[in-house]
Amino acid sequence: MYRARAGRRAPLKASARTGQLLYLTAAGAYGLDRLTKILAESHLDGRPPIDLIPGVLRLRFTTNPGGAFGLFGGLTWLFVVVSVVVIGAVLYAARDLPDRPTAIALGLVLAGALGNVTDRFVRGPGFSGEVVDFIDLHVWPVFNVADMAIVVGAAILVLSGLRRRPDEPPGG
Repeated sequence: MYRARAGRRAPLKASARTGQLLYLTAAGAYGLDRLTKILAESHLDGRPPIDLIPGVLRLRFTTNPGGAFGLFGGLTWLFVVVSVVVIGAVLYAARDLPDRPTAIALGLVLAGALGNVTDRFVRGPGFSGEVVDFIDLHVWPVFNVADMAIVVGAAILVLSGLRRRPDEPPGG
């Protein structure tokens, strides 16, 4: 048995470390999303787009009342409800995370949901505001860091689920 000595902290359990990883990932991605949206609004709003890689990547300020990548524009209320449910589900799942990839994935999803809900709150009355989008790949609707976090987090969840053998316990 390990006892903490004066001036030493007891080591964290694996579940506590994965929980911390989830929240650190969420905080970092959420912070990056907020920062990039503030910069996009202050440097791109009312100005012409900036071509970073001509024909491939452009920074262009726009707002979006819909879901990720501009989908379903008239259903703002639905996206707020879905986001709140996702946030609650991630917080509930954070109590017992099976492994680091799951913690990272859920942290990204949490950050993305919080980032877009924050936009809806600060950019309109109640939660009716529009989300700031600024990344334009020319072949896809304009999106933001929160959208990327949700998609990458979901992809990690799917890939890590596919990598597990049916008889393998989570985290093993």
